[in-house]
Amino acid sequence: MALRTGTYALGPDAGRLLLRTSRSGVGRKVGHDLTIEVTRWSGEAVVDPADPTSLSVNVDAEADSLRVREGTGGVKPLTDSDRAEIEKNARQKILHAADHPLISFRSTGAQGSPESFTLTGELTIMGRTRPLTVSGAVEDDRVRGRATVVQTEWGIKPYSALLGALRLADEVEVEFDLALRTVTSR
Repeated sequence: MALRTGTYALGPDAGRLLLRTSRSGVGRKVGHDLTIEVTRWSGEAVVDPADPTSLSVNVDAEADSLRVREGTGGVKPLTDSDRAEIEKNARQKILHAADHPLISFRSTGAQGSPESFTLTGELTIMGRTRPLTVSGAVEDDRVRGRATVVQTEWGIKPYSALLGALRLADEVEVEFDLALRTVTSR
């Protein structure tokens, strides 16, 4: 499918929005590198292939919808109990989802072509808005991309355990892989 001018619906029905974390600290061998999926999110992309700089993307993700899908590394395999505890900590201690239920991205500019583009925009986490750059590419009927979120830039204290010997790295990789489904054509 060629990229067409129109508005595209974004959300779990279109593909996956993933967070990838890594470990730091002297106790990092104990913990796990995590793949976390955002399970409730929505947005839209307004596209005109003749004018790639006009690309506009808006996404809202529910902070309490994070689900641990995979944990690699560590001394022991990740258990269901571990997953539940990580999800609870993410909701309550890290993102304070009860007070800040939405994480939002609003693009402010675009460069490149559908084959390789860069979006600039504003990411809001826990009421704090900061600039974010997203890189991506369209191939066939899919768009894939990534961005790096440095937690402390949004006032987030990376999770730590074992008296700080095991810490979540400050950088979290955000990845998306979406099918393009036009809602409206222009």
